Amino acid sequence: MEAHVLGFPRMGRGRELKKALEGYWRGESSAATLLQCAETLREQNWRYQHDNGLSLITVGDFSLYDQMLDTACMLGMVPRRFGTVNGDIDLTTYFHMARGDAQRNIPAMKMTKWFDTNYHYLVPEFSEQTTIRLASRKLLDETHQALALGLRPKPVLIGPITFLSLSKQEDGVNRWDFLPQIVAVYCDIIKRLAPLCDWIQIDEPVLCTDMTLEAKAQAPATWQQLKQAAGSSQIMLATYFGRLDEAVPLIAASACDAVHLDVLRNESHLAEIIQHLPTTMMVSAGIIDGRNVWKNDLRRSTERLDPLRKMIGDERLMIGSTSSLLHVPVDLYQEQQLDPVIKSWLAFAAQKCREVALLAHLLDGEDHEALLRGSDRIQASRRTDSRVERPLVRQRVAQVNDAMLKRTPYALRRPQQAQWLHLPLLPTTTIGSYPQTRSIRLMRRRYHQGEVSEQVYRTFMQSEIHNTVSEQEALGLDVLVHGEPERNDMVEYFGQQMDGFCFTQHGWVQSYGSRCVKSPIIYGDVSRPRPITVEWIRYAQSLTDKPLKGMVTGPVTMLCWSFVRDDLPREVVCRQLALAVRDEVQDLEQAGIRLIQIDEAALREGMPLREDDAETYLRWAVNCFRLASSGVADTTQIHSHMCYSDFNAILPWVAAMDADVISIEASRSNMELLDGFRQLDYPNEIGPGIYDIHSPRVPEVTELVALIWRALEVVPKEKLWINPDCGLKTRQWPEVREALSNMVSAAHQVRQRLEREQPSCQMGD
Repeated sequence: MEAHVLGFPRMGRGRELKKALEGYWRGESSAATLLQCAETLREQNWRYQHDNGLSLITVGDFSLYDQMLDTACMLGMVPRRFGTVNGDIDLTTYFHMARGDAQRNIPAMKMTKWFDTNYHYLVPEFSEQTTIRLASRKLLDETHQALALGLRPKPVLIGPITFLSLSKQEDGVNRWDFLPQIVAVYCDIIKRLAPLCDWIQIDEPVLCTDMTLEAKAQAPATWQQLKQAAGSSQIMLATYFGRLDEAVPLIAASACDAVHLDVLRNESHLAEIIQHLPTTMMVSAGIIDGRNVWKNDLRRSTERLDPLRKMIGDERLMIGSTSSLLHVPVDLYQEQQLDPVIKSWLAFAAQKCREVALLAHLLDGEDHEALLRGSDRIQASRRTDSRVERPLVRQRVAQVNDAMLKRTPYALRRPQQAQWLHLPLLPTTTIGSYPQTRSIRLMRRRYHQGEVSEQVYRTFMQSEIHNTVSEQEALGLDVLVHGEPERNDMVEYFGQQMDGFCFTQHGWVQSYGSRCVKSPIIYGDVSRPRPITVEWIRYAQSLTDKPLKGMVTGPVTMLCWSFVRDDLPREVVCRQLALAVRDEVQDLEQAGIRLIQIDEAALREGMPLREDDAETYLRWAVNCFRLASSGVADTTQIHSHMCYSDFNAILPWVAAMDADVISIEASRSNMELLDGFRQLDYPNEIGPGIYDIHSPRVPEVTELVALIWRALEVVPKEKLWINPDCGLKTRQWPEVREALSNMVSAAHQVRQRLEREQPSCQMGD
């Protein structure tokens, strides 16, 4: 029985790719060094799969930045602003597309979330200047590399339907008009791959969403052409992240040799799905969770797969991960400080490869009763551990009522806040974090390793906060932040000081480019035993007469950016988190902090892919935010921040959060997001980000002025804030100073013109 995974993490056990990328970007190492690192990591990833018993080795999922960007480069789709490239696309152009060209002041391609994950992809662009051609041999070269190692490669391509569905179109063009040219390139690649491999994987996760009519109409014929190009090689149509529903007839008509589906999310529909498939089509059963870290219940999995085996027979069955393992850490064996009992409950990417292989052997009829009994003991350990269920937390959640989710209406709160804030039109602020310098990271590491005392650590961090506050005052920002030098990550930092979480040393997961996050693991009921941020924020506020925001991560974001226990509904876990955040917010207010930002960067990301599931999620997610934010006085101004997702579809729910001010990513899309606010007539205040912090490029004042005026076409001047897209922790101080100086200058220019037109206008008037 074939055993495989859909993809593997790219960064390496020690984040080798991150270090190689950033060294190359800083000019400290050569392209040859970077490419050698990439080659070594690819081989390591393939060895993980092969040595853990997989029969097919996934090739082509490795990327120096993003697989959607790689696909655009394979098709020769370089946006005109980056120049004309006639041959293969070079590394310089590739990274300019991803990160922008700071020297020539050229913005990067738009970035947004990959379906409902925390991974970000680069959005391909179609315009009148777009031409399609085969411009990269990357997949062919990597397939040859795997063959040379004696491996059995399974090349993977992002499917044409998903690629087009996730792209953007400009200049009035219809991106679907490019489909024939795109399919021609795909067929060319597949014809070259066919003699080299048994299987070719075509990723079409868009099949698990509410597809457009155009996508549905084009899909079957597109896949039929790909299958025809493959000849004797077999095509696997890979779906993941959700239910197939109305996509099943499209798959049945695809002529593909196999379909991969997420058994965990399609379990109740398996019989119906199988009935619609041709009897010649194989089924790759995604049964090992590619997005969470819990060890598989092998007995339960064999029971889940037994009905499928009976329906189609063993000869048509393949075993795999539900999705790519890109979304989990690399190797649990690196973790030497985890509680051994909790560690026994976990599996990372390498271990999940082994689980896939074990299930395939079990289903082949091998006698592994001892293995099943061992799995049973692990599952029983999780169920019965006293740290998992805490009665006081359960009792408090049960006592939540509607009154705890409500504040006085915004229209009545706003003048009370304006009375003490005294802010000008277009107040300027930042999202929270400032550059995490080498010295900050070193001090944090030395403190956690016991090399410096708590007093030395606190004195150092207070000095960093003092410097950050001084920098902001010198820049002329209106609302300040403390800069977050004490925080490693916006979720990990809070989770480390709550009950019910555990943490890894090496559990890094790619978020975008070289950016990695080390997601906490929620294994038990959550509570906050003591204040977390109050001391730092109170110290920062003592340094300035300007208003300063307290910074707290919201419950939905903590949920979405953690590995969440799978023995409770996510809604229940989120309510536990909301009560913990509510306690922190109230303690900040009691300490005299009257601007509090509760970041919900992941609100849109956590939404189910199907529209008929979305409302249920959005209702409880918004209620959890309101539970966290509604325990304060009317005079306390609540901010929230959201980033890098398509929010237009959920703007009524964003409004329902009832934050006094929201800040939201908008610069990479050139304020396209505001079109939705135009239709909604958003009632509260908003700061659409005008400075893209995910690029080293510094925007010019004239550009920022233009973005502000565009925002003013939609947002009333009394309700518009000026801020970057996101936090500044990944940037360097010189570029941050220049960019924020330009941002403040742009706000002043527009403000002066508005005040000349209406001199007496102030916020709250």
